Amino acid sequence: MDFHVSLAGRGDLSVRIYRQLRDAVLDGRLRAGERLPPTRELARRLAVSRNTVAVAYDRLTADGFLTGRVGAGTYVSGSLPTPKPRTAPPTRGPRPKAIWRSLPAPAAAVVDALEFDFRVGVPDPALFPLETWRRLLGRELRTGFAHYVDPGGHAGLRAAIARHVGVSRSVRAGADDVLVTQGAQQALDLLCRVLLSPGDRVAIEEPGYRQARLLFASHGAEVVGVPVDGEGLDVSALPSRTKLVYVTPSHQFPLGTPMSLARRTALLAWAERADAVVVEDDYDSEFRFSDRPLEPLQSLDRGGRVAYVGSFSKTLLPMLRLGFLVAPPSLREALRTARQLSDWHGDVPAQATLARFVDEGLFARHIRRATKVYAERHERLVSTVDELFAGRLRVVPSAAGLHVCALAGSDVEPIAARASVAGVAVQTLADLCGGSPPPGLVLGYGSIPVERIGDGLAALDAAWGST
Repeated sequence: MDFHVSLAGRGDLSVRIYRQLRDAVLDGRLRAGERLPPTRELARRLAVSRNTVAVAYDRLTADGFLTGRVGAGTYVSGSLPTPKPRTAPPTRGPRPKAIWRSLPAPAAAVVDALEFDFRVGVPDPALFPLETWRRLLGRELRTGFAHYVDPGGHAGLRAAIARHVGVSRSVRAGADDVLVTQGAQQALDLLCRVLLSPGDRVAIEEPGYRQARLLFASHGAEVVGVPVDGEGLDVSALPSRTKLVYVTPSHQFPLGTPMSLARRTALLAWAERADAVVVEDDYDSEFRFSDRPLEPLQSLDRGGRVAYVGSFSKTLLPMLRLGFLVAPPSLREALRTARQLSDWHGDVPAQATLARFVDEGLFARHIRRATKVYAERHERLVSTVDELFAGRLRVVPSAAGLHVCALAGSDVEPIAARASVAGVAVQTLADLCGGSPPPGLVLGYGSIPVERIGDGLAALDAAWGST
């Protein structure tokens, strides 16, 4: 392998080579079983005598760091202890802005090994047509991608998205109105870049999506929570001088209730008076089990106030960081410029594959199939919660998405912790929301088969009752 050795400094060359190779083995940069360059080759690279390298190799072998195989070369020993992590960097040095020191660090994903997975917003990978996707991706890769593309994203995908949301959600958009993003989170980030200055006021639902709250705060915005009731966001409670309102009207996150038509029209009228932008996050409304969905804010908007955000990560796979933004005409060029300056255009082969996946009707077929599966899980989960947790949890009615919210009368944080020990991955409202959400659990059913839901909730019930 090509391994860098520095000869800077003073002292015996063979000792310096020895120490650098030893340190690389100890901290894991050179792993057990890896083959080192022959002494002649490394000596040529370093412009030193072969004997200098041989002395270092011999010492490393004598100390047990390397092993020689006759006729095969020199390898890192497989009998060494687990490498120790590198020491923490010094406290001195560049410091991030104050806002970044106040934001929580990303949590490690440690729940994959748990037996019952009720995490939120994770679709079932078993439902994803992987072989079909692999075939389409292979076809696109064979065509070759040699150049940068438009910052708005792959032209075919922009057109496919415009057609799809136009038919399925009555969104009024052409291909030029669509900006392809790396998931919904990047769409929100781009809107922040072109709309917000430090100190601008942003209103979000309370309880609401914690990641959006943190993102707005990272741009220096003053984030204000606005109460949500059975009809959605309380428009009358929107504070003055609000520049942007973030809402999830089709399937409020995390409660699950839709925003009534009266509230939608009131919000649009308010935005016109306040000269504000409304960001409509339609994150998982593709999965609808009953009732005809209400019209999106974007389709009701006549003043160019609504930016419509969608994601394929919730409908296909989280690892496919593909989303989109339908922008008001007045923001279109600024958003394209912001996208180019941040990462230009994203993963073009994946975008081209998704375009074909949508155009050939495969995405619509996947949604129909997955909706039937999730509808059965939704029904099973709600009925089992009502049976097992009567008097302790109250399920908020919901007819779409990949989760339900269950409100509790007391603190559920200790219960969630005990459930994790018992093999049940479950999240509380406090885990997912900023501000001061009421006590409750948010139960996802995207990652758990229907036949496992009863056993998983029984294990949660047992953890609830344990001391």
